[in-house]
Amino acid sequence: MSSERDILESLDQAARAPRAATFLSALVEDVASVLKRDPATRLAWRTVPLDIYAPLPAGIASSWVFVLRARSSSGAERHPNSIQRVMSYQGWADMRTWSGERWVSNHLRSDPDEKVENRWLSIPANRWHRPAMADADWAVVSFHTASDAELIEELPLDDEHPDRGCRAAEVYAGRQAR
Repeated sequence: MSSERDILESLDQAARAPRAATFLSALVEDVASVLKRDPATRLAWRTVPLDIYAPLPAGIASSWVFVLRARSSSGAERHPNSIQRVMSYQGWADMRTWSGERWVSNHLRSDPDEKVENRWLSIPANRWHRPAMADADWAVVSFHTASDAELIEELPLDDEHPDRGCRAAEVYAGRQAR
């Protein structure tokens, strides 16, 4: 069985391979254009075909590019049916995770010279997370254990206290922004 660090290193290599990197860069630009067209949109995304990557670790069922608006938060969310592994692809931000009592900061940077732990974060299934962006839009590449048709996004009643219940739950499929 692979360690979580081994999985992240394998995903890192897959995302930085020339074929994948070329595809991802173009997709980031396409997704970023959604934010440019609509100032009210805080978050836009597209799925990434898994075949653009070299072989991926077992259990990876979908990949996504998300672009999040500068100087904002897209709000808290969680995925009850998926482990999320997220890589800071362009820019940097604080991907906060809920400890059960408070938000814990995880500053992620895109610099390829940074350690894997400074570029990647593993978010267990059902763990609330809430990004806070810096002064530039933030692009991430995300890998999930749920397929693109099945990935569920739950939103809390209260971003500051997400354990107080959910206000919405829906799949990402068929949507591209919020």
